[in-house]
Amino acid sequence: MFSFLTHRKACAAKQQERRERIESLPPVYRAPLTPSDKSILTQSAYQIVAGVQSGSLSPSDVLVAYGKKALKAHSATNCLTEILIPKAEEWARTCNSQGPLAGMPVSLKDTSSIPGYDSCIGYSAWVGKPMQKESALVRLLRDAGAVPFVKTNVPITLLSLECTNDVFGTTTNVWNKKYTPGGSTGGEGALLAYGGSRLGIGTDVAGSVRGPAHYSGIYTIKASMHRFLKTGNPTSMPGQEGIPAVYSPMTRTLEDLELFWRAIMSMKPWTYDHSVLPIPWREVNLSESKPIRWGVLWDDGVVTPSPACRRALQEVVSVLEGNGHEVFTLQNVPSPYEGLKIASQLLMADGAKTCMKPMRVGESNDPGVREAAAMFRTPYFVKKLYAWYLRYIKGDETYAGLVENWYEKSVPEYLALIAQREGYRERWFEFMRANSIDFVLTVPNSLPAPPIGGMKAGWKACGYTFLWNILDYSAGVLPITHVDAALDVLVSFRPKNAIEAQQYRMYDAQQMHGLPVGVQVVGKRLEEEKVLEGMKIIEGLLKKEGRAYVQFESN
Repeated sequence: MFSFLTHRKACAAKQQERRERIESLPPVYRAPLTPSDKSILTQSAYQIVAGVQSGSLSPSDVLVAYGKKALKAHSATNCLTEILIPKAEEWARTCNSQGPLAGMPVSLKDTSSIPGYDSCIGYSAWVGKPMQKESALVRLLRDAGAVPFVKTNVPITLLSLECTNDVFGTTTNVWNKKYTPGGSTGGEGALLAYGGSRLGIGTDVAGSVRGPAHYSGIYTIKASMHRFLKTGNPTSMPGQEGIPAVYSPMTRTLEDLELFWRAIMSMKPWTYDHSVLPIPWREVNLSESKPIRWGVLWDDGVVTPSPACRRALQEVVSVLEGNGHEVFTLQNVPSPYEGLKIASQLLMADGAKTCMKPMRVGESNDPGVREAAAMFRTPYFVKKLYAWYLRYIKGDETYAGLVENWYEKSVPEYLALIAQREGYRERWFEFMRANSIDFVLTVPNSLPAPPIGGMKAGWKACGYTFLWNILDYSAGVLPITHVDAALDVLVSFRPKNAIEAQQYRMYDAQQMHGLPVGVQVVGKRLEEEKVLEGMKIIEGLLKKEGRAYVQFESN
């Protein structure tokens, strides 16, 4: 009882602190957007940086415009956690006006460490424990001239493709409040989609930047391990290296994404963070190389893409084929299902103990994490019996093969899984090389954004993103279209396993009408520059044919 009351008190205190920080801001942040503000908000990050560098734009004016818009986004979606604006005003006045991110406001996932501000990431036990040291990433951003100005919401434990916790509440999708903006970097997804930021930072261990990009209609490239800064930030699973989490940029436009990546790499991040490989940004010119080979993964063997997601993928394939690109269906690939089995065991090898350790009695957990933890903690003989039932009574080998392996691992078992992971990576390496594949095209998820609470079923269906985490491949997501109630209706469907059945119970093209739908562009390990060029080819061809993605525009 004492723990529960302490939890409730901490949540109330944190929410009150957030309200007071917003209410205590100078009146200009609550005033309507001026013509000058609107002009700033329509400019690309490149234009803003150039304006600050030339002296035609004031970093303080840029901060006011984005501060106003971010607060509007928060009012619409509940996307913000820490309000850094008073400190950001000081940073704006003294920023490096000649840096590669001069005067550019940057939003950060709540995990980012800034001295004097909490990084509680939804745990009430971590409320009121401000960070003491600036992370390597934040230090680099400020040296580059950027102005961190807000932090954004996450799901508790960081292990969900939606975004809710007791401390800050639920973040909603800008396109439809009944649906999630994604997770775990869901606050960033909502803020960027709304236009309250142009440049944001998130993390990804199973799709946590790519899910929000797909669900909210924004852009990202998940970095390979050791390409991007991460040292000095708190996490829900310290020491978890079986499926390494990576920090990665998220942006409102593809042009912004290129500027952000280039700017950060130009700052030599390996001089800020010991974990970053010393790899400068490399120029990639695909037009001068051999014909590009695009392999398409239409189905991961676990969950068939919904009509809306398949249509988006087909649009990309058609526009590439129509412009002379070599596009082919991937066949005989190393089993994505096998990758899901290995990855899911590695990520929760401790039975979800570490990520749930900070939680207090009565603290709400993500519905998917709660179900996963219960699955991992079920007595082994019960699990085996259930797997036998699934396999031989229900005829569901897919779900049975996952369930029977979901239990807390011993050290020898964990090491054996690492060995399996490396063998799996080797098979994919040989497959990609033997088929001369430049890019893999696939959906980011089988569904568009699921409804709030949908991760109770959807946590098992993250294979389209999780696959590239276990392989450590660079993977980008760009928005392509929106769900169409007429085009994307599910006519008839017989699920091939329990995971697919649970996932498809959430699919309703009528209710989802208008939600964004993205496509995933995957390169090999440490090929972030090449993935960006592939994304630019796709977006350029779609724009050329008058099929450019339509962004969210607030009133």
